[in-house]
Amino acid sequence: MNGGEGPDRTGYAVGAVAKFAKVTVRTLHHYDEIGLLSPRGRTRAGYRRYDEADLDRLQRILFYRELGFPLEEIAAVLDDGSVSPSEHLRRRHRLLTDRIARLQELAAAVEHAMEAEKMGIQLTPEEKFEVFGDSYREEWETEAEQRWGSGDAWAESRRRTGGYGKADWERIKAEGDALNARLAEAFTAGEPAGGGPAADLAEAHRQQITDNFYACGYEMHRCLAEMYVADPRFTAVYDGLAPGLAQWLHDAILANAALRSGTQA
Repeated sequence: MNGGEGPDRTGYAVGAVAKFAKVTVRTLHHYDEIGLLSPRGRTRAGYRRYDEADLDRLQRILFYRELGFPLEEIAAVLDDGSVSPSEHLRRRHRLLTDRIARLQELAAAVEHAMEAEKMGIQLTPEEKFEVFGDSYREEWETEAEQRWGSGDAWAESRRRTGGYGKADWERIKAEGDALNARLAEAFTAGEPAGGGPAADLAEAHRQQITDNFYACGYEMHRCLAEMYVADPRFTAVYDGLAPGLAQWLHDAILANAALRSGTQA
């Protein structure tokens, strides 16, 4: 009779099972003592011997244990005679799929935390949606960095906004909403884009960017105005306030830049 760890016609010794299952012999002894996994075979000397069915049960035990199931619940699940082997497989597949999804969520959360740490961002993704509403899209930040990340304005904006907290963003959002309301009111009232009131609003728009993000000169302001009509996403934001507002703001910014850029850089 083979009393060692290798397999023979009576099955596998406890040491061999512990080795390839990556558990301790003590763990297997404990499973036997509580009736969770009592090997079917014994040698004449009383040594435990595990057959293929025992190993299959051990695999299921270790799977449920990895998912955090208590041993008592694992025993109840495995000893439920109404559950077929195929149903066990489907249940394990479903649990594993859920676990993978949860781990992916955790990985994404860690990535957000790492990015926030690297960039000094003070808002969580949840707070961004809370402050900016359902229209906020996180991918806009990535796109903005790809388009302007090498410029001085981007670096200045990142440096300044890195110190902003939720209260700062709520203030900026409130200021922006108030200015947008004034723009929409002037436009719907029929103010010409080249007139004085429109120029004052365009200047307030430029100054708001300068105050909160980066020094927005008139050339930069012209570039932003072009984007408001060239990029349908920006057009939709302003036209959502009043149809045609994006083009009117574009024209007002260009008129204001032409009016003031001779005396201001």
